[in-house]
Amino acid sequence: MAEAMQSAPDLLVQASHLHTYYGNSHVLHGVDLNIARGESVCLLGRNGMGKTTTIRSILGLTPPREGRVLINGRDVSRAATHEIIRQGIGYVPEGRGMFPNLTVRESLVMAARAGRDGRNEWDLARVLKTFPRLAERIDHLAGNLSGGEQQMVAIGRALMLNPDLLILDEATEGLAPLIRKEIWQVVRTIKDSGIATLIVDKNLNVLLGFTDRSMILVKGRIVYDGPSLALQGQPELLQKHIGI
Repeated sequence: MAEAMQSAPDLLVQASHLHTYYGNSHVLHGVDLNIARGESVCLLGRNGMGKTTTIRSILGLTPPREGRVLINGRDVSRAATHEIIRQGIGYVPEGRGMFPNLTVRESLVMAARAGRDGRNEWDLARVLKTFPRLAERIDHLAGNLSGGEQQMVAIGRALMLNPDLLILDEATEGLAPLIRKEIWQVVRTIKDSGIATLIVDKNLNVLLGFTDRSMILVKGRIVYDGPSLALQGQPELLQKHIGI
């Protein structure tokens, strides 16, 4: 991996001029994305606009053909995903990514490690206290859990990494309203604890209500990057680009 490079000291993620393709399909067209330490950012846009591709580009799952990604000032543009994750990132993917033959306990414990600075605030006991339902199902196979319970495992697993940044891609999609409410309460707790978050979700009212900054993607280009509170006062922009 490349040596550490100059970056603003308060920036956790600096992604610049990302051009990402799927085969010959050009999906991201020069995307820039910065996330400060402790900052909560949401990526907005209609389906197919490049939100998940932006996440995959940052994590090296779909590496950009052009552009640069720095995590904690280190250039990880050509690094393997596991090396990028070790820079302090927890990832909750769309679809949850369960290992169905592992128990809840095994699913959580396999991810456990201290953070980059030695922090170990999120251990098994804290995750189970945050998600009491998982404590009740601690020895159940992950494949036998409900969708909401699996999402709790996915978030808990990411937190067991003690990350500096938690990335959530459609964390409440397809869940019952009460479960969604519970997930959002936990996400607020995570934000309040000082962990930065990058969130993709369709629940616009919730996102704009507690994130610090919003970005709108249209056909792989950023058309808005500013305070979430300010975006709440621009219904014409939301209607134009998101259909709300």
